[in-house]
Amino acid sequence: MIIHKDCRYFKGNIPCKPHKEKWVHCKGCRFYQRVKKRILIIKLDAVGDVLRTTSILHGLKEQHPDSYILWFTRKESVPLFENNDLVDCVLDYSAESFLRVQSESYDIVINPDADPKSAIIAESAKARSRIGFGYDARGYVYPLNKEAARWFEMGLFDDMKKANTRTYQEIVFAILGLKTKNREIILNLSDKEKRFAQEFARKNALQSGEMRIGLNTGAGRRWEKKQWTEEGFSRLIELMNKNIPNSRILLYGGPEEKERNARLKKKHGGPLIDTGCENTIREFFSLVDLADIFVTGDTLALHAVTALRKKVVALFGPTSHAEIDLYGRGRKIYADINCLCCYKQTCDISPSCMEQITAEMVFNAVKGLL
Repeated sequence: MIIHKDCRYFKGNIPCKPHKEKWVHCKGCRFYQRVKKRILIIKLDAVGDVLRTTSILHGLKEQHPDSYILWFTRKESVPLFENNDLVDCVLDYSAESFLRVQSESYDIVINPDADPKSAIIAESAKARSRIGFGYDARGYVYPLNKEAARWFEMGLFDDMKKANTRTYQEIVFAILGLKTKNREIILNLSDKEKRFAQEFARKNALQSGEMRIGLNTGAGRRWEKKQWTEEGFSRLIELMNKNIPNSRILLYGGPEEKERNARLKKKHGGPLIDTGCENTIREFFSLVDLADIFVTGDTLALHAVTALRKKVVALFGPTSHAEIDLYGRGRKIYADINCLCCYKQTCDISPSCMEQITAEMVFNAVKGLL
């Protein structure tokens, strides 16, 4: 019997998808897709970082059209790849996945992070070539190619990080040697997810023709000062309610923002819509898609909004505004302060960089995008 073990759909232990759906066998199968290269991508960092790194997929597929792409990531990032047909297999950060990586062989292993955990995986994988960062037997991360050396140095020296003017996409594309016009972040909503958002819009009487402005009031747990002030959001809401007719304001956030958003809702009343802080990550993306313009800090929401090709006003403090690519669809707001881009998790400077961002600054940026 002919069995195409080099087919994209071949599983080895269970029937393939074309056989289950069309009852075909390998001989003469019209769905046969030969895999010429196997590529392993390792990206474990924060969910937002994983999402923005999907921008490399278009270029990889252009360079290696007959490739089979596996993506190794943490469990919380696995849902990002739903409806993404450029990734063939997603491996979660588990013992089973480690065993699989060590048992298989790859043509290319890509690790764009100078992080010990991801570097160890890259080093242990059997590969013809490796790009990005590996792990030295003496116990440290090192750049695998000269293009990765500059990113490596920025991770070691704060002054180099602060002086950088290139976006993350420009940096990672240089590391991988990719040249493509399509550098968009990939986030594809399913029809079911779109219906979920439409039902939310119906229940909250959102009308077509309104200007919907989303406010993401949090910024995650790691960076305390990435989050803009509650007073700033409150004043911004007042300005928008007064000066932007036929608009609706939607509040977004995770569990950490539940109380903050409840206070804003109570203070500003009826016109304000709280989208909820207990949504799954895919539900959150679906609801983000309802907004026309988004105001957010440097967090997952920023990368989701960018992927969904919305207009965005992005607020920056301790992290690099230069590294963020808004694809020409947004404005960046940050204070004129010497210690900007310090990457400190806490800060005792008063007023801090985020406290120096005024509601008027943000409102004018929003108005400029209308």
